[in-house]
Amino acid sequence: MAASLQRMGGGSRRRGRRRGRSGGAMSEINVTPFVDVMLVLLIVFMVTAPLLTVGVPVDLPETRARALGQDREPLSVSVDKTGKIFLQNTPISEEDLVPKLQAISKNGYQERIFVRGDTSVVYGKVMEVMGVLNAAGFTRIGLVTDQVKKPATP
Repeated sequence: MAASLQRMGGGSRRRGRRRGRSGGAMSEINVTPFVDVMLVLLIVFMVTAPLLTVGVPVDLPETRARALGQDREPLSVSVDKTGKIFLQNTPISEEDLVPKLQAISKNGYQERIFVRGDTSVVYGKVMEVMGVLNAAGFTRIGLVTDQVKKPATP
């Protein structure tokens, strides 16, 4: 009788194991679609990020100077071809420029400010903006230009 009880108990264990393996819902998560979506989003952001840096269309003058190495994005003041002043991408009046810069500058008057001027704008307008910044106490002001494209030699 003991032998028959052991057989029944052993048999029920085997059946329970078999039932757990072959039947029931699968509990694995398929991450392939998630990875595919993340890769597509990564590519989209990699393509669009350079286009979002400064949105004011300015035709920069060309120069032979090398590009400056920088550790983080500086503040950008742009003067477009009509003479309108922009702080980053936002149009701003000349009177509001300095208070706004003082409010958003993290390093105080040591904040790096890049002035971008269109090639067709009057030189005096760009110098006027630089003078306003300098008179306010900002000392790290730079002009932004494009590099001269070397002609292809045959």
